Amino acid sequence: MFLAGAALHQFDLREADMAPQIPSDDRYRLLVDAVMDYAIYLLDANGLVSSWSPGAERFKGYAEHEILGRHFSVFYTEEDRAAGAPQRALETALRAGRFETEGWRVRKDGSRFWCSAVIDPIHDGQGRLVGFAKITRDITEQTLRREESQAARDAMHQAQRMEAIGRLTGGVAHDFNNFLTAIRFSAEFMKRSPDLPASATRYLGIIIDTTERAAQLTRKLLAYARKQPLQPHVFDVRETLASLRQLFEASLGSSIALSYELGPGNCTISADPGQLESALLNLVINARDAMPAGGQLTISVRHVDGRPAANGAPGQPGPQVALSVQDTGVGIADDVVAHVFEPFFSTKSKHQNSGLGLSQVQGFVRQSGGDVAVRSKVGEGTTFTLYLPAAMAAGVVAGPVDADVAARVTTRKAVLLVEDNRMVGEVVSTLLTDLGQDLTWATDAESALRMLQEKQGRFDIAILDIVLPGMDGVQLAEMIKAQWPAIRVVLATGYSEALAGRDAGALEVMQKPYSIEALTRLLAAD
Repeated sequence: MFLAGAALHQFDLREADMAPQIPSDDRYRLLVDAVMDYAIYLLDANGLVSSWSPGAERFKGYAEHEILGRHFSVFYTEEDRAAGAPQRALETALRAGRFETEGWRVRKDGSRFWCSAVIDPIHDGQGRLVGFAKITRDITEQTLRREESQAARDAMHQAQRMEAIGRLTGGVAHDFNNFLTAIRFSAEFMKRSPDLPASATRYLGIIIDTTERAAQLTRKLLAYARKQPLQPHVFDVRETLASLRQLFEASLGSSIALSYELGPGNCTISADPGQLESALLNLVINARDAMPAGGQLTISVRHVDGRPAANGAPGQPGPQVALSVQDTGVGIADDVVAHVFEPFFSTKSKHQNSGLGLSQVQGFVRQSGGDVAVRSKVGEGTTFTLYLPAAMAAGVVAGPVDADVAARVTTRKAVLLVEDNRMVGEVVSTLLTDLGQDLTWATDAESALRMLQEKQGRFDIAILDIVLPGMDGVQLAEMIKAQWPAIRVVLATGYSEALAGRDAGALEVMQKPYSIEALTRLLAAD
């Protein structure tokens, strides 16, 4: 209301100069008519409009003859009228001497605008109430700009918070994977002994199975942190959905109908198919839990041009594949939507909550170059849409591990192992030596390059950890491929910010904690 006061003040300063020419009542009428950004008008003691102004007509839409004599509550929303807001405004103005508020108001055409309003009581010389002076200003644009600015700040703070959590998560997972690698290798190595009693073999099997389950947990943590090494493969999402339909139907149960809407065009992406399947199953199970009484689940795929802005992140031009999972469930409240991608956040009971949930979905999609959008309305349902860049080139995906491949390791090969974690290095080097390989172990990239120079690059395979002191494994791999292209280079990691944010090209990746089977398959390959 400062601007309105300033306008009145400026008029007062000029009043003395205008006095000889214009009568007092006309001067104030000229002022009211000249102010076009405010609705300045009078109400009688009962709240009926008794005067009108061009400014009021401009943004409320009523001509003077249409509004005079009508109650000012016509400007309020239906819900505010039902709640008695107009009457309370007049009562407050009388009791306190002024009423100020911000809120929604309604134009003649039914459209709404956000306003700042002030009501002042008017008394005559004997102190009797004769009416009210009302000034209303349309502040919709200012409010939207303020909200957008606040939303941008909130998005920045959320991004910083999630990045900090992601760094912590990724670091813990990296160390944990090293422990798991040593534990698993030791257990598998012991299990190979023919003299073990059955009980020991059984317990070692339990240890190996437990390390695999623990490895799955670290993969979920890394998916959230967007630092999991992915195995990208070019495939048509529609074909993947067709293969998953039976799994989805079994997960949903008989009370929920599943339908597919597969659009035309290029729906090919380059992503890790296993991670995409996990993300979709996560969304399907969430949808099932949101429809306890049954309902409809629709999974759709379509080719779109450009990705809209979502979750504070800007949009992205270019061809995209939009993969939507839409349910007819209970929906998500607006204040909850802002938190659904936070790790371990859930509105489910502790028995239903499955942990990282949607944060894992978002982490995988963003690491794959896309983003996730969510749209929901309480009582109507929720739609999650995964936007992934449409693929333009072929990718590579790892094949399954052959459990019997160790028997085929018959050739002695020169192996360069670059691993800075001593515990992991000792276990892996012991196994490689036991398998008859000619092993050289370096703990950093500089030592590895020195060994390569000394042996003039006479290695068959180089197994490189990515997280190394100094030069990382990706840089070392690039140097080896450039100088000694005959060496087969394999990156071994369970976590790498460098690999997650860079193109490792045609280099192979073996994910930690890897098994003896994976290592022996590597040695057995031609």
